[in-house]
Amino acid sequence: MSESKNPEEFYANLKKQLQDTALWPSEYLYKFIVPTKGDKVDEVQAIFNDMGAVIENKQSKKGTYTSVSINVRMKNPDAVIEKYKEVAEKVEGVISL
Repeated sequence: MSESKNPEEFYANLKKQLQDTALWPSEYLYKFIVPTKGDKVDEVQAIFNDMGAVIENKQSKKGTYTSVSINVRMKNPDAVIEKYKEVAEKVEGVISL
């Protein structure tokens, strides 16, 4: 998410892009960067439990950060945005890509 825009403006633009570029329900790929230390990776994964998500993790060279890619079928753009907000609210230090 761009730091120069407020979150609501960012989500409004994302919703428009999602509506214009996909037929819903559709597969959506979330990408997050989280600190490897602690339970951050598990916290992100837990948010997508029981959704049939395919989750891949990859640590950075130094092992400081972990990239979490989550491919999951979402019903509409609002559902996609709700998950972004939930991750941002529940997982400290997460970066959404």
